[in-house]
Amino acid sequence: MSSSSSSSPSTSDEETLRRSRILKSKLYLDVPLPKVPIVYSASYDIAFLGIEKLHPFDSSKWGRICQFLISDGALDKKCIVEPLEASKDDLLVVHPESYLNSLKSSDNVARIIEVPPVALFPNCLVQQKVLCPFRNQVGGTILAAKLAKERGWAINVGGGFHHCSGEKGGGFCAYADISLCVHYAFVQLNISRVMIIDLDAHQGNGHELDFAGDRRVYILDMYNPGIYPFDYEARRYIDQKVEVMSGTTTNEYLKKLDEALEVAARMFDPELVVYNAGTDILDGDPLGMLKISPNGIANRDEKVFRFARERNIPIVMLTSGGYMKSSARIIADSVINLSQKCLIDMGKNGA
Repeated sequence: MSSSSSSSPSTSDEETLRRSRILKSKLYLDVPLPKVPIVYSASYDIAFLGIEKLHPFDSSKWGRICQFLISDGALDKKCIVEPLEASKDDLLVVHPESYLNSLKSSDNVARIIEVPPVALFPNCLVQQKVLCPFRNQVGGTILAAKLAKERGWAINVGGGFHHCSGEKGGGFCAYADISLCVHYAFVQLNISRVMIIDLDAHQGNGHELDFAGDRRVYILDMYNPGIYPFDYEARRYIDQKVEVMSGTTTNEYLKKLDEALEVAARMFDPELVVYNAGTDILDGDPLGMLKISPNGIANRDEKVFRFARERNIPIVMLTSGGYMKSSARIIADSVINLSQKCLIDMGKNGA
């Protein structure tokens, strides 16, 4: 059992309230079978008077991934699953009200998403143009776990806000979608063991803080220790830490990943894998500082999916970070490769 599930009355009351909120949530939609477990909504994409261009993240990446998949004939637009926006009650499953109230300050949001001019705008506009797209992506991550349990796999074309914990946002991450996804799975899917495989270039300090000491969750985090967030406290809560230094090349990276997955398989037997598949490991990414090729990213994703699928473990993939315009094309190509290797079935090519 989780060390957080202590016998103190206040903790017990919090767990009861959390469970009640999850059971009342509308986010676990029933999805008809003709739909493919790829989750996306046009409301994911952020367009805010051009100000979004002041952050290196490509805030139209999510829509462009789907456009590539559709134009390549790999995905039928009508088969995409559209999630609901996470409500305040949904978010309260992990976030205290004080944190959600702090997002009513444009100044706080500007700090979290690292775009200082956002502080100058009325909060109603910031909610509409920035936080609403994030809340839709949170709904997508949560729904993806249900789809993965039903279909074996699911990809949320957004999400992966791994720097946000229940108490604190940062690094372009305003809501803790990974922590929320896991808690919903515990209650709604009758799952008690989750493995988070975080292969974004940055350390996933948000979910690490949220699941500190929780033995139901096993975290494998492969990250560059020489870049943001330098969260040494959160590093103490990583079950399997694999540090990859700036300049690490494709072959070295994939060898380390193979070894890490072998260890993870021996250490933990999960009922769900949450895979945070950031593409900021790409050679040339201004923030990740690694040197992984586009083919290397496809190989990485294939290895993680093979790890889960060969063991019949449902897997949720989130796209997370990636700070080059080429990321969308590379993610689409990787998803197509997963389909061609029969690791996912998008209903188009007999995969």
